[in-house]
Amino acid sequence: MSQTLIVVHSLKDWTPYFPSDQVIAFSDYMNGKHLRTAPRTRIINLCRNFDYLSEGYYCSLLAEARGHNVMPSVRTLNDLSKRALYRIHIDDFGEAVYKSLQEADPAEPIILHSYFGATEDSRYHDLSEKLFETFPCPILEITLRCRKRWEISSLKARSPKQLNEEQAGHFADALNIFSRKVWRKRKKQKAARYDLAILCDPDEAMPPSDKGALKRFIRAGKEVGIDCELIRQRDYLRLPEYDGLFIRTTTNIDHYTYRFAKKAENEGLVTIDDSSSILRCTNKIYLADLFRIHKVSAPRTVVLYKDQPTQLLELEQSLGFPIVVKIPDGAFSKGVEKAKDPAELAEICKKLFRHSTLLLAQEFLYTEFDWRIGVLDNQPLYACRYFMVKDHWQIYRHGNRTDSGGFETLPIADVPHSVVETALKATKPIGDSLYGVDLKERDGKGCVIEVNDNPNVDKGVEDKYLGMDLYRRFMSTMLKRMEARRGH
Repeated sequence: MSQTLIVVHSLKDWTPYFPSDQVIAFSDYMNGKHLRTAPRTRIINLCRNFDYLSEGYYCSLLAEARGHNVMPSVRTLNDLSKRALYRIHIDDFGEAVYKSLQEADPAEPIILHSYFGATEDSRYHDLSEKLFETFPCPILEITLRCRKRWEISSLKARSPKQLNEEQAGHFADALNIFSRKVWRKRKKQKAARYDLAILCDPDEAMPPSDKGALKRFIRAGKEVGIDCELIRQRDYLRLPEYDGLFIRTTTNIDHYTYRFAKKAENEGLVTIDDSSSILRCTNKIYLADLFRIHKVSAPRTVVLYKDQPTQLLELEQSLGFPIVVKIPDGAFSKGVEKAKDPAELAEICKKLFRHSTLLLAQEFLYTEFDWRIGVLDNQPLYACRYFMVKDHWQIYRHGNRTDSGGFETLPIADVPHSVVETALKATKPIGDSLYGVDLKERDGKGCVIEVNDNPNVDKGVEDKYLGMDLYRRFMSTMLKRMEARRGH
């Protein structure tokens, strides 16, 4: 289990806020009091002064020496100590973060306070969030001035003692959101051995797991001694609190999910999806080459290069029409189109080349359904048949609304042996994470369309045959890896 401690100069500094036994004075922290044994300790440093060799500076220094994850870090305090140092970072900010200042009076400076990346004025949310990501600090005072253009003229770490009553209210709200465990009442129950963060996006239109499945993951975790907590993008800096990360929002390289995976791995967390799997699976160019090298059965594929239009003329002979054209990082059938003749092929490629320098052209294999074999730890986990949308060639049809075909969930024993074997052969060179392998069945053999690093697990669909056992198997794998990581 992890612990969060809030260090203040004096407990009197905390009187305006809700009492918590996780708030301690700097003198007690310095002397090692109230520090119970925990695999991970996070320190929120709210001392009065953060100057070099001040109390606040020493608090962060001691925390790092003790292996505690502290905010602000010594590096952040050093960066904020001199304008020349923090300018190195903020000079890279794009103009977009200053767009909220276009209507501001250029004759007057603007002074903002950022509380864990949130600010009183929602117009400056993007700027505040960007600064928090760059300089993780509980309270940051931001001064903006307009000379030839708006720019950040001053950044200072502040303490709650320096806030007025209104500002203190904003700070308390932000702290409550950022670290809910500070306010959580201790339950009289056996403490979980491990903590697992499940990364979700509640606003995602087509998430990889619905609410019912997430509840089942949490329930299965509890059964084996893993305390699961749903987190969001804003919880990036909380990752060191946990033993593991399970990503349940659609992944991509150019996306915060990849940054989460990398940070989690750097912090020593057991991670699914791991960054290598995201890198390998989200790009179909990589998968096509991987399948070729490892002799995995797949549709005939040609990689198209934007600056070689003559390639299109050769496709009819090599693949035949119709031809499927894909952007490398599409998901849920997006960026996948079918060309019935050379004219339509040219038009589709012209459109898709606006999004990617390379495209994939594949032979078209029509089947009434696609197999999806879920693979975990190089073993088959579940099997589904996803049927095509009526009068359509894909399992999803996007338009004013997104339609999907039906499904059938089967025991692994009922799946043709060659389909399962081909799925395992496809995932073996990628890793041992959780994958969803999409295959066509042709002449009794499996033909891999793609491997998903972030496969769907929805209540009543992928778990329809195994029920809670699917979630228990996943959590048992996480437990085994967590114990191995901790040396048990």
